[in-house]
Amino acid sequence: MHRLSWLKAVRVAVSMLFFLSVGLIFIDLVQWIPVKIINAITWTQYAPSLISFFTSPGFAAAGFILFTILTLLLGRVYCSSVCPLGTFQDIIYRMGRRFFKQKPLKYSKPKNILRYTVLVAVIISFISGTSLLLSLLDPYSNFGRITGDIFRPAFQFVSNSLAAVLERQDIFWLARKDLKGIHTSSVVFASGFLFLVVIMSFSRGRLFCNTLCPVGALLSIFSRGSRLRIVLDKSSCNSCGQCSKVCKAQCIDIKSKEVDFTRCVACFNCLSACPSDGVLYSSRKSTPYIPEDEKLQASSGKRRTILKAILLTTAFTSVKAFATRLKGGEKPTEIPEDKKLVATPPGSGSHEHFNLFCTACHLCVSACPTQVLQPSFLQYGLHGLMQPYMDYHSGFCNFECTLCAEICPADAIKIVKPEQKKRVQLGVAHFIEKNCVVYTDNTACGACSEHCPTKAVNMVPYKNGLTIPEVNDKICIGCGACEYACPTRPYRSIFVEGNAVHQLADEPVQEKIELQKTTEDFPF
Repeated sequence: MHRLSWLKAVRVAVSMLFFLSVGLIFIDLVQWIPVKIINAITWTQYAPSLISFFTSPGFAAAGFILFTILTLLLGRVYCSSVCPLGTFQDIIYRMGRRFFKQKPLKYSKPKNILRYTVLVAVIISFISGTSLLLSLLDPYSNFGRITGDIFRPAFQFVSNSLAAVLERQDIFWLARKDLKGIHTSSVVFASGFLFLVVIMSFSRGRLFCNTLCPVGALLSIFSRGSRLRIVLDKSSCNSCGQCSKVCKAQCIDIKSKEVDFTRCVACFNCLSACPSDGVLYSSRKSTPYIPEDEKLQASSGKRRTILKAILLTTAFTSVKAFATRLKGGEKPTEIPEDKKLVATPPGSGSHEHFNLFCTACHLCVSACPTQVLQPSFLQYGLHGLMQPYMDYHSGFCNFECTLCAEICPADAIKIVKPEQKKRVQLGVAHFIEKNCVVYTDNTACGACSEHCPTKAVNMVPYKNGLTIPEVNDKICIGCGACEYACPTRPYRSIFVEGNAVHQLADEPVQEKIELQKTTEDFPF
C-alpha cells in the first residue's frame, strides 16, 4: 500500500462531512439547525464568500481567502473536499462504476479555451452588473437549487406521508407541513442542471469541474503555483496506468509521465492505486513540472480565447439588452394586479444590489419559515433568473423574522436589526376597490387589515354599515400580509408594488390604552 494512501481516506471523510452538512441545511424541514451552524457551513463556500467579501470585508466573508491559500499550498482541496457538487459528482461516478460497470477513465486533453473563456465571461458579466452567469454555473448555488428545489420537496412529501400514517395510530410527534411554493421553472431548471451533471460525471468524473465551473477554473490558476502537487516519479513509474484509470480529472498522461496539476482536484485516488510508489505528492522544487502541451496551447490559443471572450460578452450584453423586466368571494375578480416590480427581501437594499450579489443558492428559500421567498423566473428579468423574490401569494414576510439575512452566504441580504427591519419598506400596498368582496359581494371582510402588522391597512366606513380598506402608504412596509390574506381570486384586491430601492417607513402611531381605575382585585 502506498505510504500516502491515508490522504484519500481523509479526503473522503472531509468531503462527506461537508456534503452532508450543506445538504442538511437545505433539506432542514423544521429549521432545527442554528443560524451560527449554517453560517459556519456556508462560510466555507468559495463563490458566496468571495462575493460577500467585496460587499462586507471581514473575517465572516474570508472563507475564500483560506481556500485560496490552501490551493497555493496543497492544490485544489476545495474542489476535492469542500465543494458539495464535487462530492455529488464523485458519488454519481462511483455508482456508475459499481452498478453499470463503466469503463476505466483515461487521460484526455485539457479544455483550457472553454474553461477560461467561461471564467472570463463570468467575471466580465459580474463587473458589468449582473450575476446571472455566476449563479447559473456556481457549484454551491447549483447544489443548493438541486437539493432545495428537488430533494427537499421529496423529503417533505415522504415526511407528510409518514405523519399521516402515524396520525392514524394516534401518534402525533411528526408534524405535517404544507407543500407550497413549488415553482415549475425552478424545478425544471434544477432538474436540467442535475441531468447535465449526471451525464458529465457518469462516465467522465469531474468533467464539469474542468470545463464549465468558474470556481474550478479560478482555482486552477492558483494551483499552478501550488507548493505540493501530484507528480509521477519517472524512475519508479512502470507505466502500468493504474493511476490514470482512477483519475477523475483525467489529467495523468502515462505516455509522457506528466500530470496536468491545473486540472487535478486533489482526490488522491492515484496515490492509493499506484502499485510501485511511482506517484508522488511532493514539493514543486524536487519534482519540477512544466506542461509543454499546455504552454503550446496557451500561446497558440491566446488570440482565440480573447476573441471568444469578446464574442461571448457581446452576445450576453445583447441578450441582456433584449430582455425586459417582466412582472413578474364569490365572484371572480376581473381587474388584474398591475404589479410592475416584485419586492426583494428585507436587508437587500435594492433590486440592483440584490440582483448583482445574489447567487441564487436558494438557502433563504429553504429556510424561510413562511415560504414567502420563492425562486423567480423572469420577475427580475433575465439577469435575475432563479433569484428569490417575495411571492406574496405563497406567504408573507414575518414582522419579527430576520432569518434570511442571517444566513445569506453572499451578503446579498445584509443583516438588519429586528427593530430596524420593522420599518424597512420593501414596497407599498395598493388597493383595487372593484376587486374587493365588500364592493363585489356587498359583504364584510377586513382580512387585510387584520393581518397588517403596522395597521397601514385600515378599515374605513363604506356604505350600509360596511367598512372598506384604506392604505396609509407612509407606514406600509410592504410585508405582503394583506395580499396573502386577501380572499379574492383570481386577482387580489390588494397587492404590494415592490420598491426598486428600499425606503424607511414612518413609525406607526401607537394608540394609548387607558386603564379604568377600579378598586377590585380582578377588574374583569
